[in-house]
Amino acid sequence: MSTTTIPANTRPRTSVLQPFFVGERGVQAAFTLITFLLLVYSVAASKLDGLPHHVAIDAAAYFFGGYWATREALPKLLRLDLDVDFLMVFAALGAALIGQWHEGATLLFLFSLSNVLQSYAMERSRAAVGDLMKGRPDRATLLRNGEEIEVDVESLRVEDVIVIRPGEMLPTDGVVCHGETEMNEASITGEARPIPKAKGDAVFAGALNGSGSVEVEVTRPANDSTLARIVKMIEGAEQHKARTQKILEASEGYYAWFIVIGSGLLVLVPWLGGEALDTALYRAMTVLVVASPCALVISTPAAILSAIARGARSGVLFKGGAHLERMADISVVLIDKTGTLTTGEPGVTDVVLASHAPDHFTEDDLLAYAAALEARSEHVLSQAILDKASQRGLELPATEDFITLPGRGIRARIEGFHVWIGANRLYREHGEEIPADLLEAKARLEAEGKTVLILHREIERKGDVGQHEPCGGWLGCIALLDTIRPDAAETIARFRQLGIRRTIMITGDNAVVAERIAKEAGIDEVRAGLLPEQKVEAVKEAIREYGAVMMIGDGVNDAPALANATVGVAMGAKGTDLALESAHCVLMGNELRHVAYAMELSRRAVFVVKQNLVFSLAVIVLLIASVFAIALPMPLGVVGHEGSTLIVCANGLRLLGFRPGKTR
Repeated sequence: MSTTTIPANTRPRTSVLQPFFVGERGVQAAFTLITFLLLVYSVAASKLDGLPHHVAIDAAAYFFGGYWATREALPKLLRLDLDVDFLMVFAALGAALIGQWHEGATLLFLFSLSNVLQSYAMERSRAAVGDLMKGRPDRATLLRNGEEIEVDVESLRVEDVIVIRPGEMLPTDGVVCHGETEMNEASITGEARPIPKAKGDAVFAGALNGSGSVEVEVTRPANDSTLARIVKMIEGAEQHKARTQKILEASEGYYAWFIVIGSGLLVLVPWLGGEALDTALYRAMTVLVVASPCALVISTPAAILSAIARGARSGVLFKGGAHLERMADISVVLIDKTGTLTTGEPGVTDVVLASHAPDHFTEDDLLAYAAALEARSEHVLSQAILDKASQRGLELPATEDFITLPGRGIRARIEGFHVWIGANRLYREHGEEIPADLLEAKARLEAEGKTVLILHREIERKGDVGQHEPCGGWLGCIALLDTIRPDAAETIARFRQLGIRRTIMITGDNAVVAERIAKEAGIDEVRAGLLPEQKVEAVKEAIREYGAVMMIGDGVNDAPALANATVGVAMGAKGTDLALESAHCVLMGNELRHVAYAMELSRRAVFVVKQNLVFSLAVIVLLIASVFAIALPMPLGVVGHEGSTLIVCANGLRLLGFRPGKTR
């Protein structure tokens, strides 16, 4: 799909019927119409005097009606792989063999019409994803040397600065570098409310600017924007088919062989028993038609693709039908704390110097050291420390030999010293004993529900590689406080309404802070102080104990756990590459309640799939029974068969308008 569209004010109005008349689908629709006209003429000529009729008319109807099915069936037939297309063509030829040209032509016409309508229905689902890209401009206003230049969006490069005026849509991702405004990010997050944007805030392609004018520094090329990657990801979701769909597709060939052999026996056995060959062949061809699994084959993709498209328009991205289907089986939810249950926007509340801190070492020095260490970290606590240092106008010292220790802390060289920042585990694993005054301050702050980070420094002894000697020692600690998301308790309560057996918080934070957040949110169980690898083990343990397990995290530190869960959900992941890669489902907004929405959508989709399967099987059984009980004519069998296929498609399309409702 092209990522370049015509601007909204110049884009021509598109008819809902356009998909019928463009490309290969348009040719197929034209062939179907020609088949219908030839069939009508042939029937009329056979009933009315004066209308010339020739077998060439029927042959032409067969050609136009069966061309596409034959084109699909022949390559597979050469591999002895039978499918629905072969069954339809075979049945039509059988009807012609016994002189029932009109029945065969009717079959091919309705089958061709059904395929066109199915294609249109599936296109509606795909278009729902494509609609995300609608209106994205193909021109942008580039600011260069103080002058505004209009350029193609595709020519924008990273670090270019573009001007976004009131009412304009962002052409690509960037960061606001001048001005203030509010933006509607519904195409990314599904939330239509305006979001305030100021200098330093990230903005995304597809967002609609409000009343302010801003300058934006480009951070991604247009073809690699968050919105473009979302569309590509959803378009690729069809490769990860639902388990039910895989089973049906794998069994289609075997089923087709069974139908062909069964139809052959329905001809041979009655004929050997004295029945007329024409009668036996007509009945067998009718059975072959009504037993064909068209509705069965389309029942799953029609629903799954519609559900994926609906989720995408609401900021819920399923990376495949398999993940959507598995989410319906979830019975236990594991959830990270920082940035998931909490807002992920903590603030620095306390800066405490150690009693034996170096002379002339101040609180500002401590904060500057911490900010310098955190400047290259992606952890949510880092930004809070950087913001506090910025508020105080501190100049950060240069860092060298930067090392991140996942789940433990950070180390870097500052002013010749190796400086460390982290929690108890970092120092315990290195055999360091935290002094009593810092332990006391840490305990007091954690009792208030705050997260505490301790700083320590040492200098490498010159000439002795790998050896260290203390110099300055313990510097102090910094406390931060995060707040629970407003919708956290409501979402956890909704999980229980949806039948979730247990909710478990897994976090690397200390137990005191974790217990406070868990109590506010209504979490059943807390596992605190976990390293990333321990989170993975917690996920595997939950799977062994409970079965299908969902892991919800922020998509960065939790990536291994997300990948190992039955379904991994990364939330608040706008623009986060790791989230898009590791999780099975990505929530582009910051609303935790969207997880419950995703669960309801998956359950409704699976319910619709089951509806379609039961309905399809019931119709097949009913039609086959009617062939033997009331000698069902082939045209009626064709109408019943193709009608059930279209009903299944329409039922799946209902998911495009899904709204969460009462617990089912």
